[in-house]
Amino acid sequence: MAQKSIFEYDAKKLLASQLPKYIPDFKYHNKLAVIDSATDLDRTIIENPWIKTEKVVVKPDQLFGKRGKANLLLLDADSDDMKNFCHNNLGRVFEIGSVRGELKRLLVEPFIPHEKEYYVSITSDRESDIIHFSFEGGIFIEENWDKVHHIPVPIGVDINNFDLKSNLPDLGEYEEVLIPFIKGLFQVYQDQDFAFLEINPFAITEDKRIVPLDVKARLDDTAQFLHPDTWGNPKNPIEFPAGFGQVMSKEEAKISELDEKTGASLKLKILNPEGRVWTMVAGGGASVIYTDTIVDLGLGSELGNYGEYSGNPSREHTEIYAQTIIDLITEHPDPKGHPKYLIIGGGIANFTDVKATFTGIVNAIRNSVEKLKKANVKIFVRRGGPNEKQGLELMKKVGEETGIPIEVYDRYTHMTRVVDLIKKTEEQV
Repeated sequence: MAQKSIFEYDAKKLLASQLPKYIPDFKYHNKLAVIDSATDLDRTIIENPWIKTEKVVVKPDQLFGKRGKANLLLLDADSDDMKNFCHNNLGRVFEIGSVRGELKRLLVEPFIPHEKEYYVSITSDRESDIIHFSFEGGIFIEENWDKVHHIPVPIGVDINNFDLKSNLPDLGEYEEVLIPFIKGLFQVYQDQDFAFLEINPFAITEDKRIVPLDVKARLDDTAQFLHPDTWGNPKNPIEFPAGFGQVMSKEEAKISELDEKTGASLKLKILNPEGRVWTMVAGGGASVIYTDTIVDLGLGSELGNYGEYSGNPSREHTEIYAQTIIDLITEHPDPKGHPKYLIIGGGIANFTDVKATFTGIVNAIRNSVEKLKKANVKIFVRRGGPNEKQGLELMKKVGEETGIPIEVYDRYTHMTRVVDLIKKTEEQV
């Protein structure tokens, strides 16, 4: 699963369109307006007349939390207050936690008077999807985490047949709305391939209508092709924004765009452009293991990137991914002439064709022989899986033919052994 966060605007629109399938009585106001630096505020008010006639909430719609604690939440405001808030804050640089970034996007929606705030979220682990519920929603949910009830629902269990009531505290007069809401939310979570969904808080109005106030969500973006009628619509796909304060390099943006075009998973994050240890790892779990090992062996300061290719990408897409990594590792040769290292690693694949993906990588290597030699790049390969023998043989041959030092290991070598070999090579430099 590859998790990507989405804007709150998109999360609320997705919930508003899907919840009525499971909760026929659920009605959402659908009054949402996005404001950025290019927005004509007067025109926005004309196009959304409720901004003029109702009290509104204005808040950042970017990937960071604790907006209330950061004084970036305007409540119970009129249209003039809204305009002033937008003018005063859009384009400003804020420090949220330890991250500095520009406030580029705001969300405007109706202010919902309420006395009580509730919390609900859904997460997943290997054996279950887990519902988290609390009467103590709002900005202090972390401080009140001991009051959250955690209800695992085993994989394969129909939530409609699950005894949710006995796993929750006494819901009092709101039981008749909360139980259907949580079950409906759970069905949307599963049906739409959410990887994380949190509503904190939501309110219950006097007429017992549930209103999501703040929503955070992550989707399994590898499932995008399964949802052409909702968030995976190829003509209007949902946006996966970068984290607050993050600016994608052209290489990261290139791989992100490629990732969106395939059912496979292609990820790249540049950590140190001048680093001497780079990875091209098959599998999300393997990428974590390799990264941990590199850091554990004292090479963390030299780690150039973090990423993965998985889900049986095509030869063409693997070649583009490999070429991007090679271009990055060779862009800054070490000023002292010390070697650089590229780990082409992974576990033992279940269905990814090692020969096909390695054919793409070998093509990228052949296209970059002089660059790799100039940057003094040494390549370490460890892989197993379908057609591994043919794939590993391709790697051996390209090393012999080009003169690029390539060490090749199969499934019978411990997966992270190549990191130890790099460490020992470094000790001899």
